[in-house]
Amino acid sequence: MMISKKSRAVFLTAVASGTMLNPLNSSMISLALHSIQHEFHLSFTTVSWLISSFYLASAVAQPVTGKLGDLIGRKRLFLFGLILVAVSAIGAPFAPTFMTLLVMRLFQSVGSSAIYPSGVGLIRNHIHERQASALAVLSIFASAMTALGPTVGGFLIVWGGWPAIFIVNLPFIILSFLLGIYMFPKDQKKGAGIKTIIRQLDILGIVLFAGGIIFLLSFLLSFSSSPHAAEGVLGVLLLGAFVWHELKTDKPFIDVRLFKTQRNLSAVYVQFILLNVFFYCLFFGLPSYFQDEMHLSVQTSGLFMLFMSGMSIVVSPITGKWIDRSGVVKPIFAGALLMTVGAVILTLFFINVQTIGKGFILSLLGVGYGLGNVALQAAMLKTSPSNMVGTTSGLFQTCRYLGSILSSVILGLLFGKEITAAHFDMMGTIMIITGGASLLMAVRFAALMKTAS
Repeated sequence: MMISKKSRAVFLTAVASGTMLNPLNSSMISLALHSIQHEFHLSFTTVSWLISSFYLASAVAQPVTGKLGDLIGRKRLFLFGLILVAVSAIGAPFAPTFMTLLVMRLFQSVGSSAIYPSGVGLIRNHIHERQASALAVLSIFASAMTALGPTVGGFLIVWGGWPAIFIVNLPFIILSFLLGIYMFPKDQKKGAGIKTIIRQLDILGIVLFAGGIIFLLSFLLSFSSSPHAAEGVLGVLLLGAFVWHELKTDKPFIDVRLFKTQRNLSAVYVQFILLNVFFYCLFFGLPSYFQDEMHLSVQTSGLFMLFMSGMSIVVSPITGKWIDRSGVVKPIFAGALLMTVGAVILTLFFINVQTIGKGFILSLLGVGYGLGNVALQAAMLKTSPSNMVGTTSGLFQTCRYLGSILSSVILGLLFGKEITAAHFDMMGTIMIITGGASLLMAVRFAALMKTAS
């Protein structure tokens, strides 16, 4: 069933108001950690698990719930994800212990993770005209929530304490749920029983994948203190066992042969990891540099960051229209080129230029992010087999979390003890290398797409 032009905006509002919950809650928690730490009398290391566990659970849950959506229907899973987030929004403010709060946070992570692949699948199935522009709407909402989450969280905490950052989800959940029930076409697949679903799922593959990802990402997160080498080795072994199992089983969770047969999709995943390494270095690193080395206030640092996040929001719908007219190859190349050029200018000139020059450089980088984010999302959808959109969309988001965690490792190694201009230059050099690698991958992707056509 296709969505009519008249109902398109309402349909996209239903999807976007749900998919925005994951980026909103991943960033909004940052300003609440201090209050939660003191209320439950915890160390910062312990309370920071509210962030780490969210990333880890999301990285695993996105492809797993995507696979479930492919099996049982995307509308059902989208609405179920909203219900899980609602449970956390209601339960978290009344959590008697930190462990209860952590469980509520995991409900929030898994629920919001189920929504994104289901939402992308719904767009793939029911919006066929100007599909890239529709995906740009999701990118705008996600970029805005990631950028504004800490600011929104700050106001909410002043107003209602840390519980307010959970309660604020309820209006968006209700809006998305009611519009979704009305607007989303009924799933073609009938609801399968538990036994049928279990038979269709590759349970061992999911367990090996989840264990490998959790241990590998936990190893990467440990770099900021002392690396847990055993976790890294175990993660690699489990992922190796996962690949071996997937090649042998009849109904794989993720058909790893896909990465060989669909090399254009594999190229998209690699580029998306590079994109997120690049820009999360900026998102996480620049505010610290502004405040510690340049001695700027929190408010001024936030305004500087708006140059970048604001431009990425502005350029997203323009990118969607460009893709609808010309395809994904040129926008992907343009985004990678702006990444590389922006990194060179940032490294050479950012420290010494006046305020307006800093704003221009950050705006240039924001344009590159907006182009890459929308174009790679559209390319992922274009290169995915139609029966695996949920799974491939989930893996796409896992690449985002992998990129963000790798950026945390880089910044931990660079800024772990102190933040100086020399460390900033080293970060710039790493970003130039990352941008150059993305540019090479963009050229390779263009060649693969030409061959495929």
